[in-house]
Amino acid sequence: MLLAIDIGNTNLTLGLYRGEERVAAWRLATAHERMPDEYGLQLLGLLQHAGCAPADLHGAILASVVPPLTGTLLQACETYLGCRPLVVDAGVKTGVRIHYDDPKAVGADRVVDAVAVHKLYGGPACVVDFGTATAFEAISAEGDFLGGAIAPGIGIAAEALFQRTAKLQRVDLSRPPGPIGRNTVHAIQSGLLFGYVGLVEGMVVRFRKELGPSMKVIGTGGLVDLIAAETDAIQIRAPWLTLDGLRLVWEMNQG
Repeated sequence: MLLAIDIGNTNLTLGLYRGEERVAAWRLATAHERMPDEYGLQLLGLLQHAGCAPADLHGAILASVVPPLTGTLLQACETYLGCRPLVVDAGVKTGVRIHYDDPKAVGADRVVDAVAVHKLYGGPACVVDFGTATAFEAISAEGDFLGGAIAPGIGIAAEALFQRTAKLQRVDLSRPPGPIGRNTVHAIQSGLLFGYVGLVEGMVVRFRKELGPSMKVIGTGGLVDLIAAETDAIQIRAPWLTLDGLRLVWEMNQG
C-alpha cells in the first residue's frame, strides 16, 4: 500500500493506494497547531478504518504548500507509521517542464496536478482547483506547466464578505433556489455560487483561446462538485487529482 499526503492551506488530503487503485481517500481540515503525535494518531485511525496496518505500507509520498506542517507530518509518519515519506521537491522526478518566470514559485501540488493530467487525461488542459484559492492551471499537450491564474477561493470571498459587512450573516455554501435571492441568505448564496460559476466560465473561455479548441477542463478540490453541478464548462470532475498525481510521481521515482 502507498500513502499519499497533500498538505494544503485549508485541507489536508490523504489517499491510500493498492497499485493503481485508490482504495480510500480522506479530506481533513488543515490544523496548523496540531502536534506530530496528534497527526500520528489520526493517521493510525484512518488506516485502521480502511483495514490497513502500518506494516502494510510500502511507502508514502507527500506534497506540501505549508512548510511549517511538512516537518510535522514527516515526524508523524516516521514515529507512527514507520516510514519517511518522499517529499515532492527539487530533485524529485516529475517529467514536468515549468514555463514560469520563477519555477520554484510553483507549488508542488500544481506540478503533481500536471503529472496526473498528462498521464490520465492528456492535454492540452485547464485544471480548475477549488481550494483556498481558485486556481487555474494551464497544461500543454506535452504535460508542461505553462502558468495559470489565481483568484480568491469561494470560502475566502465569503469570509471577507461576512467580516466587512455589519448586517450580512454567515451562510452555508449551498445552492439557492435561483439566481434572484428573495432573502439575504439566498442572495448571498447566489452571489457566491453563481458568481464563481461565471468566473470559471469566463476564465475557461480565455484559456481555450490560448490553448486551443481541444483543451480539456478538469475540476478538482473540495468544492468541485458544488460548482461543476452548475456549469458545463467543467468536463471532468477529479476531486482527488493531486493524490493520483502523487501516486504517479512515486512510481516514477522507484528503481
